[in-house]
Amino acid sequence: MQSDKRKNVYLVLVIAFSVMTISLSFYFYQVFFSPNTLLESEQNYMLKIGSNDSYKTVSAKLYDDKVVNDLLSFGFLAKLLDYQENVKPGLYTIRPKMTNLELVKLLRSGKQTPIRVTFNNVRTKKDLAEKITANMEISEDQFLALVQDSVYIRKFDFDEETIMSMFVPNTYELWWNTSAEALFDRMYREYNSFWTDTRKEKASLLGLSPKEVSTLASIVQAESQKADERPRIAGVYLNRLRLNMPLQADPTLVFALGDFELKRVLNVHKETDSPYNTYMYAGLPPGPINLPDINSLDAVLNAENHSYLYFCAKEDFSGYHAFAATLDQHNANARKYQAALNAAKIY
Repeated sequence: MQSDKRKNVYLVLVIAFSVMTISLSFYFYQVFFSPNTLLESEQNYMLKIGSNDSYKTVSAKLYDDKVVNDLLSFGFLAKLLDYQENVKPGLYTIRPKMTNLELVKLLRSGKQTPIRVTFNNVRTKKDLAEKITANMEISEDQFLALVQDSVYIRKFDFDEETIMSMFVPNTYELWWNTSAEALFDRMYREYNSFWTDTRKEKASLLGLSPKEVSTLASIVQAESQKADERPRIAGVYLNRLRLNMPLQADPTLVFALGDFELKRVLNVHKETDSPYNTYMYAGLPPGPINLPDINSLDAVLNAENHSYLYFCAKEDFSGYHAFAATLDQHNANARKYQAALNAAKIY
């Protein structure tokens, strides 16, 4: 009888142990290998982990945005695999129905998803700061603090007037949490990559430095949105530079005035005393008046060789220009355009 009781107790213990083992095995399998992310979604989730974020911050984002279904099991595995003490900042792509193991391994690895940074149609440093940091962790103010720091930008061989030349408009792949300093380093490398020996030689043959090419390209770009006529406009300004004639470029006056809504430059505007007033001062202004794109830079480097010294907008408002080699021809073209402006009541 006593022996039967012992057998029954042993059997109960064996069954209980087996049930517990099976339960624990099932639980651990669930923790490691069962889908636990975005169970009701088919869209990826982009997780941004800031440079100062902790595991608590990360888990709160995953919970609040309903990314992780079972936060407890995720937290258990994160602790087991030492992720809670090794949070790595960055941008991570979380796919639907990832397991806890896949998710923790991704976050622990630091394998970020790169972002695309594009900036163009930029006039001022503030414009650049807004566009270049739009999808990055750094703020506009952090970028502006560096781009306006005359001591800092000197390490790249630029000054406050020419620093915009260092940023060549394009689309770049970067990490979301790239620091402002690392961003400047990257843009400097891209600048040096753009200025190949061939481009430098072309600039030298024009009697210009790369920075001066950028300055002239910014004027050419402001003068015309038509890429096919930019080399001809560049040729006009190069002819003027060779003759030491003032460039007399209206966009430089607009920049000097800081009024980018100005539709028509008048004689009173030409009295503005500014190094950017190319009616008052011959030669190139101190720096670019916008961020010239690659097309505009190459338009200067591959400028047309012609005898034109003047141009003005065509009276048909097509965006193209009428070119002239003599002042008489130019005045005739200008009268047509001024008449069209008056007829359109643009004063």
